[in-house]
Amino acid sequence: MQAPVKTVFLSQVLLIVFIILHVEALKPHLLSRRSVTRSSSLHRSVFYKTFYFDQQIDHFGFLENGTFKQRYLVNDEHWHKNGGPILFYTGNEGDITWFCNNTGFMWDIAEELAAMLVFAEHRYYGESMPFGNESYSNAKYLNYLTSEQALADFAVLIKSLKKTLPGAQNSPVIAIGGSYGGMLAAWLRMKYPNVVIGSLAASAPIWQFSGMVPCGDFYKIVSQDFANSGINCSKNIRRSWTAINNVSSTAEGLQWLSQEFGLCSSLKEEDINDFKAWLQETWVNLAMVDYPYEANFLQHLPRWPIKVVCTHLRFDTDVSDKQLLHGISQAVRVYYNYTGSAVCLNVSETATESLGIRGWFYQSCTEMVMPMCTDGVQDMFEAMAWNFQAFSDECYALFGVRPREDWADTVYGGKNISSHSNIIFSNGGLDPWMSGGVTKSFSESLVAILIPDGAHHLDLRFNNEYDPPSVLLARELEVKYFKQWIKQYKSAH
Repeated sequence: MQAPVKTVFLSQVLLIVFIILHVEALKPHLLSRRSVTRSSSLHRSVFYKTFYFDQQIDHFGFLENGTFKQRYLVNDEHWHKNGGPILFYTGNEGDITWFCNNTGFMWDIAEELAAMLVFAEHRYYGESMPFGNESYSNAKYLNYLTSEQALADFAVLIKSLKKTLPGAQNSPVIAIGGSYGGMLAAWLRMKYPNVVIGSLAASAPIWQFSGMVPCGDFYKIVSQDFANSGINCSKNIRRSWTAINNVSSTAEGLQWLSQEFGLCSSLKEEDINDFKAWLQETWVNLAMVDYPYEANFLQHLPRWPIKVVCTHLRFDTDVSDKQLLHGISQAVRVYYNYTGSAVCLNVSETATESLGIRGWFYQSCTEMVMPMCTDGVQDMFEAMAWNFQAFSDECYALFGVRPREDWADTVYGGKNISSHSNIIFSNGGLDPWMSGGVTKSFSESLVAILIPDGAHHLDLRFNNEYDPPSVLLARELEVKYFKQWIKQYKSAH
């Protein structure tokens, strides 16, 4: 998922960074096949084949009969063709190859389950553009960028694979996703229980919508992560906002800030809000990827990066504004320049370019309305109230559309999910997205797993020697449920 972001235009739009996946082989019936691709992750290389499926642009109307090429990746190295399971990753808001290279869990369990891996790209992201290069040119073309259309894409693709792949007719399908992809995995099981036998929804904030959870909970978790990682760490970040205001009040101060932070462009008075928004998103991203080992997800980072960040923020409360901001600048470099290769820091960039920022802005402005707020007391940020009308006006100015605040509750059932089955909701105790996640089990088949030492969908990453016991146990439980679902499916078929 992408972290909440404040910009000149969308000061309250929330960008969610949901993540992860990989795959290999299929038969070209209604499919167009490209070359075999080889990719590598920080842990090991993954191998998959790339295919394209002719997908309907509009699944719910009959006037738009056009199709587009939906990209998906396949690995069948360990698949038992006589009914072996299919692990199907529900693609997020970005290039599917990036998610593929960051979802080691699926690769780690493929042989044990004798499973095929399929990673399906979400429409309007990566190469899966319904109207080609014109897909983002106007609101008419963007109209088909919805989670409902994406879920229908996944369901149609799964049914086609099972029909056309020799040996797959009786293959049970389990949906897996992280962040926004995790939300889609859960909703795919809810909406199409005839297509997938179960889902793992990792770090999936399906309740981060209006009226379901307090708008300030997200930033409280971020702040707690920093408070727990070093003496005075969150307190000094809270103090930094006033220090920035003080220092930036003069031309000399603006020049000093630009040089101290090594910015690519000098700050002007009108840039300060964007500068503070950049810092805020940096702290949020660090909370999401506070992994126990060196990783290269949003940025190349050390083990437990927040602890490293907090070593630069141990000041007492009597330091000067410039001393404090020097510590902030050093802390920021842990995120943006851990490798030492950055020439300068760009305040318009906070994460990998593999994420589809424009598309997620649009989705946030239509049905993915996730209220966020801060109070500067229970969190380490400047106070910022949630104002739906202002948010709606900004969306209209950007895209000519207005958000449907309660639509997610209407179409996906809100908190009334007890009638569903075979869904695992996993959440990390360090992950701010836990604020909107399902953290208590509803039944024996609607299960919540909490990973106290886990950041954003840590359980979906490759096994690592530094993994805490809590994530190892979570993965064991997840595989145990997968095997139960597969056994139940086979006994009924």
